[in-house]
Amino acid sequence: MKHPLQALLSSALDKIIADLELSLDNRTVHIEATRDKAHGDFASNMAMALTKVARRNPRELAQLIINALPDNAIIEKTEIAGPGFINFYLKPNAWHSIVAEVLNAGDNFGLSKHGAGQKIQLEFVSANPTGPLHVGHGRGAAYGATLADLLAAVGYQVDREYYVNDAGRQMDILATSIWLRYLEQCGETIAFPSNGYQGDYINNIAADVFKDKNEGLKVGAQEAFSNIPDDEPAGGDKEAHIDGLINNAKTLLKDNYFVFHQAGLDVILSDIRQDLGEFGVSYEQWFSERSLVNSQAIDKAIARLQEGGHLYEKDGATWFKSTHFGDEKDRVVLRDNGAPTYFASDIAYHLEKYSRGYNKVINIWGADHHGYITRVKAAIEAMGEDPERLEILLVQFVSLFRDGKKVSMSTRSGSFVTLRELRKEVGNDAARFFYVMRRTEQHMDFDLDLATSQSNENPMFYIQYAHARIHTVMSKLADKGFAVIDTSVALTPLQEEHEADIMITLSRYPDAVLNSALQREPHQLVNYLKQLASDFHGYYNAHEFLVADNALRNARLTLISAVAQVLKNGLTLLGVSAPKSM
Repeated sequence: MKHPLQALLSSALDKIIADLELSLDNRTVHIEATRDKAHGDFASNMAMALTKVARRNPRELAQLIINALPDNAIIEKTEIAGPGFINFYLKPNAWHSIVAEVLNAGDNFGLSKHGAGQKIQLEFVSANPTGPLHVGHGRGAAYGATLADLLAAVGYQVDREYYVNDAGRQMDILATSIWLRYLEQCGETIAFPSNGYQGDYINNIAADVFKDKNEGLKVGAQEAFSNIPDDEPAGGDKEAHIDGLINNAKTLLKDNYFVFHQAGLDVILSDIRQDLGEFGVSYEQWFSERSLVNSQAIDKAIARLQEGGHLYEKDGATWFKSTHFGDEKDRVVLRDNGAPTYFASDIAYHLEKYSRGYNKVINIWGADHHGYITRVKAAIEAMGEDPERLEILLVQFVSLFRDGKKVSMSTRSGSFVTLRELRKEVGNDAARFFYVMRRTEQHMDFDLDLATSQSNENPMFYIQYAHARIHTVMSKLADKGFAVIDTSVALTPLQEEHEADIMITLSRYPDAVLNSALQREPHQLVNYLKQLASDFHGYYNAHEFLVADNALRNARLTLISAVAQVLKNGLTLLGVSAPKSM
């Protein structure tokens, strides 16, 4: 309904421009649905937007616009409010067209070409392949996948990408952890480091290596632990201790070190791919951090910063002058041994992203990366690129609650709750829905009991039940001796307030999708679907659908068919099923 009103206002604008002999560059007509029915169905601020160029009082302009509106069959009355808003009150039958629009468009209702011709690269999850995905990663996965689908729904070309951190210290800790468990398989007694990865999956990978290599890569425990700092429980430094073990592993194993490195990467990355695939999350590209080293992309990025005069030497390391671009302190890009830092890899990765010609590059990061935003944008600006092309969205942490008690979670100790375990307990639908139900910048308490309950307090069940209820009504047509509905019938019998409310809500679905995408807020779509479900349940409880009057029955069934279609479309965008029975 918004678009016919925009067309009427656009026609009125043409007449005003001609009559007042105005020169107007921006001819965009703004109109929004009102929040309060007392102010009509829609409102426009067009008169206030024109007042400067027209040099007229906005209320006077508003009246001129109203007078210039073409004859139409949808506007019941107009009203000038406040400083010059134009409120539109529509005729009851004006909303009937939205039902046909929904049913004719079907699965495509709500889609648009708003972002046509624009390319977006969306990177999300990108968890280190050092262990299974946990419930915190799950929130980023659900949010990223849903946002990608929303952006695609409004016309953007979206490339989904997972950045595989297959180089660097965390992978070295993983490889060394597997090596030590392998030595245990060989019969060695190991004092496992407090900073190593301790989950059962490490033992399983080590067992696979032992099965393949037997004791061919064995070294003595005394040799493995020689000349390294003490671990933290013994009054030492756990970071220095694990680094010493890494160095010993690389020295003693030489090229065979990569047997453990690759074994860990292959198994864990394969598990991550499978986990995400089962969760309905897919990617166009899995980008390897190691490829940045092999392609000399890091060297090229460092050289570019050097050429711009943005680097300096200090304490044997190479530093980036990030404070010149608003960062709180300068950052090391090359360590004193010449090895690039994680930050250097990230600089190279973002430069590589920019080289692909995206209009917008979006990163979805955990909230603990908040302090990283400024330094990355600083590096982009220092390399002569536009930092505004990079958008970074943060996802807050997740806490699980079962029986009213918080479930503990610790990654390094191996006692964390995995995404796979969560999906098994509550199902994919509930996990996808509950993860995007709230703003991502808010900390999330995931109530496992609520997610699995079949009650109106569970918002996902409430929405899915509305869809299932409609299909149950349709399935009873034959039992009542009624023919299949004819959705081309006139909707004039729809005179109830519930019916008008539903049609108004249906008309707002395309805007709900567009706003959810542009504002990066899938929870807006969740809220919309809750409202539509509430409208339907209220209608269902107040009125009969399978009435004897053919015209009224067909009209009502046509209306709720449109409701079912929109519920299905919205749930699909959220990655949630729309069951026909429950």
